[in-house]
Amino acid sequence: MVKAVKCPAGIHFSQLEGNTMLFQPSLREDLLYDIISFSRADENNRVSRRIVESLNDVPVAIRQNFEIKPYAEATGKTAPGKHWVTLTHVEDEKAVVTLFLLERAWTLSTVTPEQKLRMLQQEEKQRPEKAKTEIDTGQMLSCPVCGDKLRLRHIEKETKTQHRLKKA
Repeated sequence: MVKAVKCPAGIHFSQLEGNTMLFQPSLREDLLYDIISFSRADENNRVSRRIVESLNDVPVAIRQNFEIKPYAEATGKTAPGKHWVTLTHVEDEKAVVTLFLLERAWTLSTVTPEQKLRMLQQEEKQRPEKAKTEIDTGQMLSCPVCGDKLRLRHIEKETKTQHRLKKA
């Protein structure tokens, strides 16, 4: 189970506090399934969920990164209104948290996951390279136990200074 413990302030996201997504064992061993449904806000800003009826309604980010199967194939059961599920490995905590964010939070956001990814990639390209200066001090030290010779190196990264010993 994934549960939203604390959400950002605001009319939409605060309503997600306490929301859960339940991942249950699938027919395929070591896989869990979750019925694909998305949060949505109505005209009064009340948040509810909508279960996906068509595979075309599933966002590209989920289709490309998760295995999607019909409910009957994943569970061996049929139920009215339950059409599509995502499958994740039992130990893949990152995947279940990602699905929670994609299905519950991103659908309420004004920015799509694809737009956010593009923005992050552009920021990464524009970010200057981190300056790193490594200076060999020329000082030699010997280990009193094994006798290995070590050289002292002075390393500066932006505002941080480190020292390392490397084998000579």
